[in-house]
Amino acid sequence: MPANLLPLILVVTLVAVVLIVQSVGNLVLSAGDRQRRVNRRLTLLQQGMAPKDVYETLVRRPTAPNIGGERMADLNERALDYIRQAGLGVTPLRLFLFWTGSTGALWVVGLVFLQNSQGGDILLNGAVSLFGAASLSCLAIWSWVSIQRGNRLKKLEQQLPLALDIVNRAIRAGHPVVSAVQLAANELGDPIGSEFGLIVDETTYGMEFKDALANFARRTGSSDAHFFAVSVGIQSQTGGNLGEILEGLAAVIRGRASLDLKVKALASEGRTSAYILSALPLLLVGFFALIEPKFYTDKFSDPVFWPVVAFIVALYFAGWLMIQRIVNFKY
Repeated sequence: MPANLLPLILVVTLVAVVLIVQSVGNLVLSAGDRQRRVNRRLTLLQQGMAPKDVYETLVRRPTAPNIGGERMADLNERALDYIRQAGLGVTPLRLFLFWTGSTGALWVVGLVFLQNSQGGDILLNGAVSLFGAASLSCLAIWSWVSIQRGNRLKKLEQQLPLALDIVNRAIRAGHPVVSAVQLAANELGDPIGSEFGLIVDETTYGMEFKDALANFARRTGSSDAHFFAVSVGIQSQTGGNLGEILEGLAAVIRGRASLDLKVKALASEGRTSAYILSALPLLLVGFFALIEPKFYTDKFSDPVFWPVVAFIVALYFAGWLMIQRIVNFKY
């Protein structure tokens, strides 16, 4: 092959690779854009599922296990609301089983480290290792669900002013309020698209519109959604221009969102430090309990150990409460 053709071949190869990467990237981004435009409710409807079945799939609450009486049922309801606000389609029981399985897997790892250590009560060390595995697994699952919930609430509150603008313009154009909410549900992606669609479904099946909005606020757990539900509820009882109410509410929500971003920017360093200081002691205690339980079991017989542990735990929770008061602002 002539030597002068080598640079040309390299340039052509580079251009071909760039074009292939760009084509694949465009396909991936366009697919993601289409996915973002279509919310879950519309996807289920397009798949041929009946509207009633779609509503039951997205809203139906599974029956709580009949153990523990009313207190356990109430705890199951709270856990289910928290999980649904995170946008996860799992039940508390399934999450509990996942926690049990991950705890067992981590405990096996801890037992492997325990076999390599010398001396000590194997049963006591194994129990402490199990405690460490359960703590680490619980912390990981709780953090994951909390992060998912926070991200979903953040996205919903970003979409809500736009949804209110769509509803407001549709009402000014002469649409009924339920039809206006339906337009917003069809135009916007998740989570607000599916949530507004559920409002329409509930009113279609006979529920009062203000009650459907109250359910929307309860499902999402958003303070802005509660403002929306209360505003429309008051307007339905006292009368008034709903378009002006929604316009003012959208402006208020945008102002609160802007203030929230400013506050978080100013307090970002403190919030990060608070998260690290709150999580690091739990991670270290759980980690050492998992792989080196003798670090704690050797001190169990010391009469000073348990009073010191109780004092440290109380001090930790006091510090945690103080940190939460410092980094969480109400406005």
